[in-house]
Amino acid sequence: MTWLVPLGALLCMLRVGSGTPDSEGFPPRMPHNCPYKCVCAADLLSCTGLGLQDVPAAFPAATADLDLSHNALQRLRPGWLAPLLQLRTLHLGHNELDALGRGVFANASGLRLLDLSSNMLRSLGRHDLDGLGALEKLLLFNNRLVHLDEHAFHGLRALNHLYLGCNELASFSFDHLHGLSATHLLTLDLSSNRLGHISITELAALPAFLKNGLYLHNNPLPCDCRLYQLLQHWHQRGLRAVRDFAREYTCLAFKVPASRVRFFQHSRIFENCSSASALGLERPEEHLHALVGRSLRLYCNTSVPAMRIAWVSPQQELLRAPGSRDGSIAVLADGSLAIGNVQEQHAGLFVCLATGPLLHHNQTHEYNVSVHFPRPEPETFNTSFTTLLGCAVGLVLVLLYLFAPPCRCCHRACCCRHWPGTPSPLHELSAQSSVLSTTPPDAPSRKASVHKHVVFLEPGRRDLNGRVQLAVAEDFDLCNPRGLQLKASSESASCIGSQGFITT
Repeated sequence: MTWLVPLGALLCMLRVGSGTPDSEGFPPRMPHNCPYKCVCAADLLSCTGLGLQDVPAAFPAATADLDLSHNALQRLRPGWLAPLLQLRTLHLGHNELDALGRGVFANASGLRLLDLSSNMLRSLGRHDLDGLGALEKLLLFNNRLVHLDEHAFHGLRALNHLYLGCNELASFSFDHLHGLSATHLLTLDLSSNRLGHISITELAALPAFLKNGLYLHNNPLPCDCRLYQLLQHWHQRGLRAVRDFAREYTCLAFKVPASRVRFFQHSRIFENCSSASALGLERPEEHLHALVGRSLRLYCNTSVPAMRIAWVSPQQELLRAPGSRDGSIAVLADGSLAIGNVQEQHAGLFVCLATGPLLHHNQTHEYNVSVHFPRPEPETFNTSFTTLLGCAVGLVLVLLYLFAPPCRCCHRACCCRHWPGTPSPLHELSAQSSVLSTTPPDAPSRKASVHKHVVFLEPGRRDLNGRVQLAVAEDFDLCNPRGLQLKASSESASCIGSQGFITT
């Protein structure tokens, strides 16, 4: 059996050597219908940059991502996507397509992204995009679009992002969005067009999440007071589309191209605008405050009962029953929104979308939710502990008052009372009269070095009224109190008498 191993290796070598490249250096067509010169990898098919003037005749059936960008395609034939049942992404950008036609996308019911940017499209007809019911993102920027049919996007029920920037559109209906559903649309790029007239009322009626993704910069907008106040309000609210491109929002002051000024940098043009003109433009949002860890419930208040209710979260997620993808937000049977455990990611703008036959038009209700952390509760003290602590503090203060010597400064030295160890002669004095004397009665006579005496006035005991008894001393140095001892009496004890010093 060992001879089978070298035999198998020899057969493999012969099989590899039998394949030879064709005359142009490319391998032969793969058995799974990979187009000539294209790259096929699993469910990916790339034919970009090959100069193709027509789409390939056959595709692998498993293709989910098809890239035909950067070619020279001029037309698309109806039904050309019929074999691609798994197709989810189609790139047709940077070609020469000037029209689409009916039935071009008839077999692309599962397509999620369609890139038609950087072509030569002049208009979109009513049936040009038929069959794209699951489409979520449509790229039409950098074309030559001048006209959009009133129902050009009527069949795009799931469209979230529409990019129409860098075209030549002079008008756009925000009332019906040319057939789009405002319930799903999160991004509408109309920047760098020729929009010279916009209905302010229609703009103000758009839901808040669409205002956040409505790009209108680099258009010849009129310098209208109501439009300025509306955009100023959006800017103050921090809506992304206005905040990120504030410098690119311009208007025509005198309806001529040369008079273009910036909305948010030349506000003097709008100084005469009355603030009353902005009243009633937008329905005020409701501000709610929630605590982390608590529950929150939002109700969709409409004028009449609605048939269908949906919500849009601050993360731009469309919420229907049963709720969000992570399970933290629930949409209940009555249409209300419930959050059982509020967290920081729940802060922001919640928008309720209500539709029904009795409603005059689709109604929205906005809640601006602020999330805060709860304040810590103050600690409760034990009454017995506080009582004991108060007694201890009071005892310490009494001891300090009795034994700590008070200090008083005279000149730059400090005169402090010291309790004598043995009574001094001055302590034995009992000067009870109010007669001034140069020497105390029983004290030894000492001369003052400056030939002056310090005389202390001691009032009678009857008139002390709680004051200290004062003694007389000669040659007393005010900054050296050790030579003076005061007599402690039941009335008081102090460093300085109320009557002060008298020098003679």
